[in-house]
Amino acid sequence: MSTNSYAVRDSMTMLRRNLKHAQRYPSMTVSVVAMPILMLLLFVYVFGGALGGGIDIPGVGGGGDRGDYTNYVTPGILLMAITSGAVSTAVAVCSDMTEGIINRFRTMAISRASVLVGHVVGNVVQTLISLVLVIGVALVVGFRPNANVVEWVAAIGLLVFLAFALAWISAAIGLGSDSVETASNAPMPLTFLPFLGSAVVTPDSMPAGIRWFAEYQPFTPMNETLRGLMLGTEIGNDAWIALAWLAGLSILGYLWAKASFNKDAKR
Repeated sequence: MSTNSYAVRDSMTMLRRNLKHAQRYPSMTVSVVAMPILMLLLFVYVFGGALGGGIDIPGVGGGGDRGDYTNYVTPGILLMAITSGAVSTAVAVCSDMTEGIINRFRTMAISRASVLVGHVVGNVVQTLISLVLVIGVALVVGFRPNANVVEWVAAIGLLVFLAFALAWISAAIGLGSDSVETASNAPMPLTFLPFLGSAVVTPDSMPAGIRWFAEYQPFTPMNETLRGLMLGTEIGNDAWIALAWLAGLSILGYLWAKASFNKDAKR
C-alpha cells in the first residue's frame, strides 16, 4: 500500500471517530443547528414585516412584504449556519489537545495529517446536515427559491467550499487555544460577520463607514452569489470575488493549522 493510501485510510478512520463522537455527544451539534434556525424565525416573524417594506430588496424594490424578506434573508442565514459550525471544530480540536489524545496519536504509526483532516471533513459533513435542516425550515416559513439543478449544485458547492475553509481556520484556533472555553468563544465573531454585510439589510441603508466594510468584507460577495443562484438576482463579479476569498481563506486556514500542529509537536 502506498503512502497516500495509508493517509487516506487513516483520515477515514479519524473521520469515523469524529462522527461517532458527535453522535454520542450531540449537545454541541444541536446548539449549532438551533442557533441559525432561531435567527431565521426571529428575522422572518419578528422583523420580517418591517424590514420587508423598509429596504430596497433586489428584484423586488421597496415595499416588499414578509415573503419577499424571507427570500432575501435566507441565504444569509445559511452562511450563518456554516460559521456557527466552525465553533464545534475549534472546541473538538482543543478538547483533543487538552486531553492529550493528539499527543497519543503522534506516538502511533498513523498519518500526522489525518488527525486534522478527520476534524475538517467531519465538520463539513455535520455542516451539510445542518444546512439541510435550515433549508427545510426556511421552505416551511416561506422561502421560495427558483434555482434549477445546476444552480442548486453551484450553490451547494459554494457552501461546502466555505465550510471547508472555515473548518481549517477553526482547527487552527482550536490548536492555539489554552482551554475549551477559549476555543468556543474565539470563533464567535465569525458567526455574526455575515450580518455586517448584506445578510439582513442592504449595505445602502448603513452609515458610510459600516457600509464600506459591508461592501468589501468576504461574506458579502458570497451572500450575493448564493442569492443570485437561488433567487435569480444579479451576480455580476461577486462569484469570482467569492471564489477568490474562499481560496484565500482555505490556504490561510490550512497553513495556519499546519504550523500550529507542527509547532506544538516541537514543544
